[in-house]
Amino acid sequence: MIIGSISENKQLEKRISITPEISKKYISSGLEVLIEKGSGEHLGFSDDDFFKEGCKLESKETVLNKSNIVLQLNLPDDKNLDLLKENSVLIGNFNSNYNKEKILKISSRKISVFSLELLPRITRAQSMDILSSQANLAGYKAVLDSFAIFRKAIPMMMTAAGTISAAKVLVVGAGVAGLQAIATAKRMGAIVFSTDVRLASKEQVESLGGKFLVVEGAENLETEGGYAKEASNEFKKKQEDLITETLKKIDIVICTALIPGKKAPKIINEKMIENMKPGSIIYDLAASQGGNAAFTKADEIVEKNGVIILGETTILNKLPTSASNLYAKNLFNFVMNLYDNKNNKININLEDEIINKTLVK
Repeated sequence: MIIGSISENKQLEKRISITPEISKKYISSGLEVLIEKGSGEHLGFSDDDFFKEGCKLESKETVLNKSNIVLQLNLPDDKNLDLLKENSVLIGNFNSNYNKEKILKISSRKISVFSLELLPRITRAQSMDILSSQANLAGYKAVLDSFAIFRKAIPMMMTAAGTISAAKVLVVGAGVAGLQAIATAKRMGAIVFSTDVRLASKEQVESLGGKFLVVEGAENLETEGGYAKEASNEFKKKQEDLITETLKKIDIVICTALIPGKKAPKIINEKMIENMKPGSIIYDLAASQGGNAAFTKADEIVEKNGVIILGETTILNKLPTSASNLYAKNLFNFVMNLYDNKNNKININLEDEIINKTLVK
């Protein structure tokens, strides 16, 4: 049984799917590992690092032609997809809602495609949860980047020359990215507020030292899978009034609110931004799905009335080594759930919720 991975388009994606540390685990589990030559060099992983762990370094074509299981981050281009062998398995984060037709075309060639953003939120799947592991890093990095361009000190400082007030941060969305953003901002001395449509988030936010903004008469807008669902117009109006008043005193906003498979909810509108203090910053991690803030543009910096708005879609390219380490471990755990090592075969057991939910049919 051969498992392999090829280079991503490094202009768009700097993470990798198999690290030397994880390749050793695959080999000790009975699999053979093929890696495209040079695929990890940009992260400091030389071909020799992989070779020492027992991997074979091959050309892109050889990896795709021989591998029973191919691990990637993004869906390979058409040329590379054509090189996949029949009855193989392709695993990654393939944005299946937008790429379903392309994935179904691949499936017609007897290739099983697993897209791990579809992973169910159950206890047994936590070690495979690519969305959580990557969002955790994104929330951390968003705070660091925001603080780096903010023109004032973050913590309160008392000096003989006077007192500097602590920066005030609002985190929109208290999922994994939001909670890490809250924790990071608090550690650096900021005063942190947060809002989320899921009332269960209140306790988590407060446990990290943040203040949860409660919308009057709010209902719990959480799916059975633990994700946020779309709010009613009445809730949106109450939330808008609360955030409008809060933003008048906020220095930095970290936007993380997403609804799986849909455009990001617009939470910060033009009028709210007009009322923010000049020099304030909005860092919008939801930019890839349209953004939580008005004026957000993907991978651009926009300035409106003195407010700087950053729309970030590739933030994990700024932490590619850490992100790759976590992603590779998530994939390893998923593969081990899929691989029958006793019989040395792939076992697509559709009675297993993890396999059933992630297989794009």
